[in-house]
Amino acid sequence: MITAVYTLFPSSPNERDLLKIANQLKKGALMIYPTDTVYAIGCLSSSTSALDKFARLKQIKLEKAPLSFLFNDISELSTYVKPFDASVFRLLKSTLPGPFSFIMESNGKLLKPFHKRKTIGVRISDHPVLKSLLPMLDEPLLTSSLHDKDEILEYTSDEDEILSAWDGKVDVLIQAGAGGNVPSTVVDLSNNAIELVRQGKGKIDFI
Repeated sequence: MITAVYTLFPSSPNERDLLKIANQLKKGALMIYPTDTVYAIGCLSSSTSALDKFARLKQIKLEKAPLSFLFNDISELSTYVKPFDASVFRLLKSTLPGPFSFIMESNGKLLKPFHKRKTIGVRISDHPVLKSLLPMLDEPLLTSSLHDKDEILEYTSDEDEILSAWDGKVDVLIQAGAGGNVPSTVVDLSNNAIELVRQGKGKIDFI
């Protein structure tokens, strides 16, 4: 496998490169990319071949693994989760795009192998590269934080180290400068309450 490496400037990501990346994702590419928290690995949520590669690399079962989905905006998110009330809408509007992962009730519209999930993790990133790329796609990205193999360093933030470790293992690598090493804050909204699951990046004054 040859990894296509794209160097994009967050202030003005190249649209031609973004279109190439979008086309590769639609053809089944597995991708490493920056987010507004840490670097992540993912693919289109309906791409069977990419999902198989993802599961093998992560050594997980997709049906049960705690994964999140990266959406373009709240409107797209609403297509895949059960209807929520005005208070939840206000919370989402005040925190997204941003460094938060919300656990919400699924409405079963995600394709196999995710269609039976009762809840799903949802993300809307504030990273400018993703904000430009996601509108070019027709569905959410399956996403998972890129963990470091080092027992002390939890997340890899250096793009050269990421390339060294993953070159030839993924189809696409987006480089956009050093990433962060603080993950998203995870909040569970699935039980008609606001429950903090993990404190990460982002203020939680709404809890």
